[in-house]
Amino acid sequence: MLRLPSLTSLAYFEVAARTRSFAAAAKELNVTPAAISHQIKGLEEYLGVELFVRHHRRVSLTPAAREALPDLHEGFQALENAVEKIRSYGEERLIVTVCAEPLFATKWIVPRLHRFYAICPDAEVRLQASLQTVDRARESAFGVADLKRAGIDVSVRLGYGNYVDIEPQRLMGLELIPMSAPELASTVTGIDSLRELPLLCDSTLDRFEETCGWKAWFRQHSSEVGALRELRFGNGLLAQEAAVAGQGVLLGIQGLHQAELNAGKLELVSDIPLNCEQAYYVASAGPDLERSIAGQFREWLLDEAHKPA
Repeated sequence: MLRLPSLTSLAYFEVAARTRSFAAAAKELNVTPAAISHQIKGLEEYLGVELFVRHHRRVSLTPAAREALPDLHEGFQALENAVEKIRSYGEERLIVTVCAEPLFATKWIVPRLHRFYAICPDAEVRLQASLQTVDRARESAFGVADLKRAGIDVSVRLGYGNYVDIEPQRLMGLELIPMSAPELASTVTGIDSLRELPLLCDSTLDRFEETCGWKAWFRQHSSEVGALRELRFGNGLLAQEAAVAGQGVLLGIQGLHQAELNAGKLELVSDIPLNCEQAYYVASAGPDLERSIAGQFREWLLDEAHKPA
């Protein structure tokens, strides 16, 4: 490879040639005109050709300089772009973008994030909440290409765990148990009394091929379902707020409402959960394709699943 002159002298030449002035180049580069002149002289001696014709208070380009300037300008632009890409990669290598169902993102991931930052203090978790993480069908068409297209590193999905080219890891089972505000819970004396109360439903669960909700819970208890007073909400967060407000009994996941249970805002009205086929799964591009920070977050999620909130 041809040994190149110093990049400093080439950079000084590019600016001086572009501005047609050593003084203007000095101002742009925040150096003295003498420094510009010194670098240009050294470059001309190195190359064995004159680059500028010196006039009184101005300079003009020689034919060699005019021919070289466009390529040199383009080359410095390419270098600048390359350095910016490297810098951007350095800034983003500790950014992990995570997407989860709204209830799980809010009530499970957020309260635990301080633990992840304790082991990765320089990381930045960009958490998104979306119902698009709920898989309607038993066989999902979701795959690595969908993660890349959405700019997601780790997705916590609620479904059956069957994906195109992703091997998910099971995070938490979908076990639904009745709970309500204490005042309402005190009125529940058995299954029959529960059937007479407003029953709060998270419509997220209606997305599945095999629905899991109040009717399934009553059937599990070998109880006649009959007519139920079901109040539906668009997501689990809304259903939880309604339950805390005493508007009905919620069939929810204990692990996602543990803070409200611990605070006495909610109480369990039964100790028998409905075990559904669906579960929460961690989905990512996998160890061979994901960035290190994504792998760290994925492993952290799995570790946290075995710890208390």
